[in-house]
Amino acid sequence: MNASATRIILGIGANLVPDGYKTPQQGCLAALEQLVQHDITILEQSRWFETAPVPVSDQPWFVNAVILAETALPAAVVLAALHHIENQFGRTRNQRNEARVLDIDLVDYDGMVSGSDELTLPHPRMHERAFVLLPLYDVVPDWVHPVTRSSISTLIAALPADQMIRPMVDDAPDG
Repeated sequence: MNASATRIILGIGANLVPDGYKTPQQGCLAALEQLVQHDITILEQSRWFETAPVPVSDQPWFVNAVILAETALPAAVVLAALHHIENQFGRTRNQRNEARVLDIDLVDYDGMVSGSDELTLPHPRMHERAFVLLPLYDVVPDWVHPVTRSSISTLIAALPADQMIRPMVDDAPDG
């Protein structure tokens, strides 16, 4: 890792297909390619997972992954860059937990704790979501929640039993 860079963790997912792509996963992969244009370098990526919507609804299942990355950008600038990429792929924000063509969350910014209206870190619901914790375990198995100081293993063990998640069998881009 670059000495002047900050380690960040991103969650990415979608359950709708963005224009020009065949699958939600293809859209997510294309969005990841945009990170470098915003001075965000991917260090490692988890496996892809298929996950039922949270809360449970009749939406299509999501594809999700977690990215370990680095950047020299401040956290607020990273968040703005993620929203810009989402907008490029047709993301609109109408209501919470709706179906979406792309969702990129800033899950953790080097352990920073922030509770402002503009930036909440770590992500406020990440510790309750299998679609964040299981992929996060793939890339940072020793991660510790900066507020609760709980290990990722402890957080995974405390997940509600009704969250359905499975690794994707074929995580090829056209899969």
